[in-house]
Amino acid sequence: MTEPRDTIERYFLLAADPDLEAYFAQFADDVVVEDEGHLHHGIEAVRAWRTAVPPVTYDVGSIEPVGDGYRARALISGDFPGSPVTLAFGFTVDDGRIRTLTIRPDAG
Repeated sequence: MTEPRDTIERYFLLAADPDLEAYFAQFADDVVVEDEGHLHHGIEAVRAWRTAVPPVTYDVGSIEPVGDGYRARALISGDFPGSPVTLAFGFTVDDGRIRTLTIRPDAG
């Protein structure tokens, strides 16, 4: 069984890889992703969202348990306004697959 922390670390490795198929495979089919205040329901919506995101790099600062999930802080750099920026990533993971992901500005 994959530990949730391992799944989250793998998320950041795969998110920076130009081959997105392994990235998409880590999500549950009914995943819900929130980014910039928009909700993306299901793997097909996540595919559409992610393919529109510019390439970025991730410098993960921490991964900690919070409630029924995990919170990761990462410095994101790329070709977008405000780069670099520290964001908070909220994950719930079930059986090695990401069920929910929230991406928000880091409140510190």
